[in-house]
Amino acid sequence: MKKIQLIAGKSHPELAEEIAKILKIPLTPVESRYFADGEIYIRIKEKVRGNDVYLIQSMCAPANDRLMETLIMIDALRRSSAGRINLICPYLCYSRQDRKAASREAITAKLVANLITKAGVDRLVTVDLHADQIQGFYDIPVDHFVGYPLFAKYLKDKKMLGNTVIVSPDIGGVKKADKMADMLGLKLAIIDKVRKVHDKAEVTHVVGEVEGKRAVIIDDVVSTGGSICIAAEILKKMGAKEVIACVTHGVLSGNPKELFDNSAVDQILLTNSIPIPEEKISKKMKIISLGPLLAKIIKRISRERSLGELFTWEDKSQAL
Repeated sequence: MKKIQLIAGKSHPELAEEIAKILKIPLTPVESRYFADGEIYIRIKEKVRGNDVYLIQSMCAPANDRLMETLIMIDALRRSSAGRINLICPYLCYSRQDRKAASREAITAKLVANLITKAGVDRLVTVDLHADQIQGFYDIPVDHFVGYPLFAKYLKDKKMLGNTVIVSPDIGGVKKADKMADMLGLKLAIIDKVRKVHDKAEVTHVVGEVEGKRAVIIDDVVSTGGSICIAAEILKKMGAKEVIACVTHGVLSGNPKELFDNSAVDQILLTNSIPIPEEKISKKMKIISLGPLLAKIIKRISRERSLGELFTWEDKSQAL
């Protein structure tokens, strides 16, 4: 087996350190700095020749800097003769720009795929792409994991399945919500909403029975938080006794702490795919770490083992 090396970008050092601790593999040191004109300098400070390298980097804000930093690190690894370059990217920027919704728009998700592939990545591991078809933009293996099994496990472990309904926040999220509902043996409800401008949506009505129930909203990204808060308010007006929002990626632009603290949402479950600053953490938030899952993924890839068992919370294996 080739030697495993872990390299962390600047976006999420805490997650990288957690993965390194679980795997008992030290992070390979990297020299990284900005020049006066904003250009990024990268140098890998240890030999990587022939090794199985895992670059851990979430492409969150500032997205353009994180994307460029990732491309430069990949180029440095390729030019240093790394045996295999695996990009562990829990949050992939520009994934919401996956199609042309109007004339003369770019399909930026495809552009990012071209950049990552051409830079020299051999494999991409990511979590909850905004659209499943983005996997097809890549000409390399893509392991696309989803967040809802982690939320399903949390709800089951906390015995929160009684009188509960899973809610899709829009028509596009029905497939994901239905899978979570099926996994837990629960009913499904759907919020019908219209998005008139970017980052703003209006709820029209709810399909399904939510009166007297715990309503669990499942979504991939929360940006301003406005849509979730409006959805929670509507669900409460329709008689839901409790509203829990389960969201994989906490982009959290604006002032989400005050918004959530004063909203009808009772609890917000997030993963740590994106680091959340202390000033943006609401008292209603609970962060579930992706570290153990990503550590298992890295170990299994390095040993050429199947990843299938890791796609659900029902994985019974104790070994990494």
